[in-house]
Amino acid sequence: MRTARHEEFDASGASGMPAGSFEFTNEDFVVISQILREATGIHLLDSKATLVYSRIAKRLRALGLASFSDYCRYIAQDAGERQGMIEALTTNTTSFFREQHHFDLLEREVLPPLVEAARRRQPVRLWSSASSSGQEPYSIALSLLKVAPDAPRLDIRILATDINTQMVAKGLAGDYSDEDIGGLSQEHLSRYFKRGAGERGAVYTATPDLKALIRFRQLNLQDKWPMRVSFDVIFCRNVMIYFAQETQTALWQRLAQQLQPGGYLFIGHSERVTGPCAATLEQVGITAYRKRTERRP
Repeated sequence: MRTARHEEFDASGASGMPAGSFEFTNEDFVVISQILREATGIHLLDSKATLVYSRIAKRLRALGLASFSDYCRYIAQDAGERQGMIEALTTNTTSFFREQHHFDLLEREVLPPLVEAARRRQPVRLWSSASSSGQEPYSIALSLLKVAPDAPRLDIRILATDINTQMVAKGLAGDYSDEDIGGLSQEHLSRYFKRGAGERGAVYTATPDLKALIRFRQLNLQDKWPMRVSFDVIFCRNVMIYFAQETQTALWQRLAQQLQPGGYLFIGHSERVTGPCAATLEQVGITAYRKRTERRP
């Protein structure tokens, strides 16, 4: 899950709230903000009122509602639309091999011993916890295949989760446009993607071997996690910056607990681990950490 970038609206009312086709009061903004925070942990600043208006106005038009107060009453009764609101207010800014230094470390230091463990029939598990439209977990899989071309025959799996069901569906499909494939080399494209034609141009579809390494699932990080396994590697990048401090601290703790002894945590370039769990992690690279306890034998 990644939160939306700010979108400007042309005008604002006397109250400071954005003006437009629908009545939108400060009370409406507070209701929507509270629902979003309770559901996802995302804290909306007052400056995001224009973003809320521009994104949710589209939902009002689709539902045939006359005002934001009508919409607030509607989402109070309709769980499906609450999820639709969450997805309208979150955006998924991502790319293949974003923050390349993480993947350099992954290929150089993290994956080789994990691959050797897998060849000794030990399970290896990696988690992309805010996978967006799939570029991050596919990048992890491509790094894995670079280190271990035999990875599809080993017990190595990548879990990819996101709060947005549409993004999960896109990742599962593995279809990417010319605009999406920045960061991929020609070797990646020729070996692990099949080029086809779509309605708006070329489409590059991940091959079955690449897809087989990843399991896509919808997951709200604020909910109870259903995973029964611990992970050797967790990517949780560019998510925490949108949470209140107490939410960040609690989530860092949960992530650290979900790591195997010696497991690695990769975070976003503007993020820092806070709270008691920071003492259990040692920094091993730029925004990269390793759990201090010794790795399993």
